[in-house]
Amino acid sequence: MLVPLMGVLLLLGVSTAGAGIVIVVLLLKNPPLPLAKLCAVLALTFSASAVVVYCYGWYSVALGGPFPELCEHRNASGAELANMQQEYLPLRSSCGYSDGSTVEYVGMSTNALVCVLASLAVVLTGAAAFLRRRAPQSPERNAAHLA
Repeated sequence: MLVPLMGVLLLLGVSTAGAGIVIVVLLLKNPPLPLAKLCAVLALTFSASAVVVYCYGWYSVALGGPFPELCEHRNASGAELANMQQEYLPLRSSCGYSDGSTVEYVGMSTNALVCVLASLAVVLTGAAAFLRRRAPQSPERNAAHLA
């Protein structure tokens, strides 16, 4: 059940990130540049990118990818394969050997990239909200609020 759900999330993330990039390019080509809208679209693009990277990492853990075939029965020091770990949060695939050594196949770089993209999205969302409240209101909006 999770494989189709993650596939849908992956497709939605890719299409949302692509649409966000197109919107950013259009906003940059048509001055004046509304900073609050630009920050909001960038936040959406970064959050969609975080979803895409996480789904990619999830698939590499869940569907095996090169793992567990990469786990050798003995490591370089001759220790026997003791266990294989697969975790989804944080994403992790590793081979554990009897001497206590481990070999990681989904490194921390995937988790770090997800965290950085999600953090940028949160910061840009806050910036967009701040800029939206700070922006001067148009005369039509002031008249609507007074009526």
